[in-house]
Amino acid sequence: MLVSWLVSVALFFTAATGVSGFTVTTSNANVRVKEDDGTDLTCTYSADFGANARVEWKFKNMKGSQAYVIFNGEPTTPYSGRVTMYGGSNLRFTKVTRQDNGVYDCEVSSSTSSQFGEVRVTMTVLVPPAVPLSRVPSSVTTGKKAKLTCHDSVGSPPPKYQWFRDGVLLPTEPSKIAAFKNATYKLNMDSGDLEFTATTKADTGQYICEAFNDAGPPQRSKPLKMEVRDINTGGIVAGVIVALLLVGLLAVGVWYAHKKGYLPSEFSTLYYYHLHVIINILIFIVDIAGDRGYS
Repeated sequence: MLVSWLVSVALFFTAATGVSGFTVTTSNANVRVKEDDGTDLTCTYSADFGANARVEWKFKNMKGSQAYVIFNGEPTTPYSGRVTMYGGSNLRFTKVTRQDNGVYDCEVSSSTSSQFGEVRVTMTVLVPPAVPLSRVPSSVTTGKKAKLTCHDSVGSPPPKYQWFRDGVLLPTEPSKIAAFKNATYKLNMDSGDLEFTATTKADTGQYICEAFNDAGPPQRSKPLKMEVRDINTGGIVAGVIVALLLVGLLAVGVWYAHKKGYLPSEFSTLYYYHLHVIINILIFIVDIAGDRGYS
């Protein structure tokens, strides 16, 4: 009875304190370091693994590719010369690059049993953003959609983005700002996309994108102008009228040539048929333009 009680008490305190056998821990699970600086990744394991425990470090980059950093107690070829092991299980970088961004798994296994444990350390290499590349349509028709894009592939952690129009910062939630309550855009700060669902004349202006993270100063793209214009209805109608006049002159020419016997009858019949179709299409366009107030 007493033994069972003591065992129960021991199990209770073990659960309460989180102490258990075969544990692997780290003193810093999120390492942030400037590019070209050195840093340490720590890994500590309990004595249960034994004096000859096997320790390996694996790396997974931001794209999901995996590789060994330490295998059989030695750094692999890509890390030789800038990575060393110290204290039996810790990892030391003498210099990091942006390619070192990712997660590192310290895996410990016992040499005398099948026990295994691991701990993960995330390394963020701090790189300020470069001048972002932005794309802005130069001309958009009123009421149409428009998409402005901005991207920087250098910054780490991945930068966020904001947009300026004529030097004024565009709020991420325009509906909450009185001066922008009628705005029709959506801004994605993670992707850098600025999308207008229905452009208006007020959206005309010079646009600048800014990329920023906490690794260094923000960077701005060069200003690009977007002009929102009404559809040139007068030009469309004028073009249709000119086309009708040209078709009419051509028809008169063919009629005159046919009257004089310059054209074979088969050609004339086929030509008149297609001419009739073209004229009807042009008349239909003019009618639609008139119905919509374009004329």
